[in-house]
Amino acid sequence: MSSAWLLPEHVADVLPVQARHIEELRRGLLDVARRFGFELVAPPLLEHIESLLSGTGRELDLATFKLVDQLSGRTLGVRADSTPQVARIDAHLLNRRGVTRLCYCGPVLRTLPAGVHGTREPLQFGAEIYGHAQLEADLEVLELALDCLDRAGVRCATLDLADARIVNAVLQGVTAPEQRGAVAAALAAKDVATLHELGAGLSAPVLESLLALVDLYGDESVLRKAAGMLHLHPVLDTTLRDLQWLAGQLRQTHPEVQVGFDLADLGGYGYYSGARFAIYTAGGNDALVRGGRYNEVGAIFGRNRPAVGFSLDLKALAELAPGNGARAAIRAAWAEDAGLRAAVRTLRGNGETVVCMLPGHEHEAQEFECDRELVAVGGEWLVRAV
Repeated sequence: MSSAWLLPEHVADVLPVQARHIEELRRGLLDVARRFGFELVAPPLLEHIESLLSGTGRELDLATFKLVDQLSGRTLGVRADSTPQVARIDAHLLNRRGVTRLCYCGPVLRTLPAGVHGTREPLQFGAEIYGHAQLEADLEVLELALDCLDRAGVRCATLDLADARIVNAVLQGVTAPEQRGAVAAALAAKDVATLHELGAGLSAPVLESLLALVDLYGDESVLRKAAGMLHLHPVLDTTLRDLQWLAGQLRQTHPEVQVGFDLADLGGYGYYSGARFAIYTAGGNDALVRGGRYNEVGAIFGRNRPAVGFSLDLKALAELAPGNGARAAIRAAWAEDAGLRAAVRTLRGNGETVVCMLPGHEHEAQEFECDRELVAVGGEWLVRAV
């Protein structure tokens, strides 16, 4: 019989040192977003399922926990991604004419983890720009994502660029929905044998393009190869120019970042509508940050606004970001002395951490490393090094 105190699989408590680390990262990333002009919003954890799974949110159906509202009897969903909610806020609550920059940071819940060691309760940080359809917005979102990683002290190993229009154009030649899903899975796995099997009923140009996509990853030479290998010229010219422009701009502002291309990247291929990106860190196998353009996100809410953004899991970022260890603090005895209590309040008001040692617990400091103490000297309470 399992213990009642065991948590569900892929759900975990966050203990003091890690929780403080995550919170400091959250504040730092929100500060970076604010400096770009992004406004913070906080959507609710629960919504009516129709709202959560509308528009691009339909891709999240299997990932969303569902329950019945005791008040209305309607089906509610626990958000698995905040982007559809932020799109609803832009479309219905703010309803601005021009550019809107919004950011958010809050928990999401998913029915299944992203991987063997993944969590089902990420702490999602993200940023979105609404109202600008051109590449300047894509570039701003990319630079914000890279600056957030820099603020966290995490080195970006590779930035992979792709474009959903390329994959979508290839998949248009696959008419059966079930076959399209199988082809997408084989492309994502770069499984050439399965693509040959699935492509038996496809036209030669479509099969040739599918097989070409498998090898179209690497440095900028990939773009030149794509121009000669894919039979998608009406779409291809624009997408390749867009990717080349983004890469060139990023090399100017972030020369330390290795820019690559993976034209068959299919993570959330039904979600995105244009240029997209994934950021990998040194030593990491999975993308830490994913983002891109999703221009249809607001259509279901009555405002088909161009949109581009990114998100990351703050818990995953905390695992990679250097922490400060124990927090420096001032130790103080507990006493009724008015002067001591006033000194403690003054220090705390100035931003210091003061840990009062309760009677009988004078040697307990927990996560705080008390490198100073408050002592009485000549009738005054002064701070001195331990």
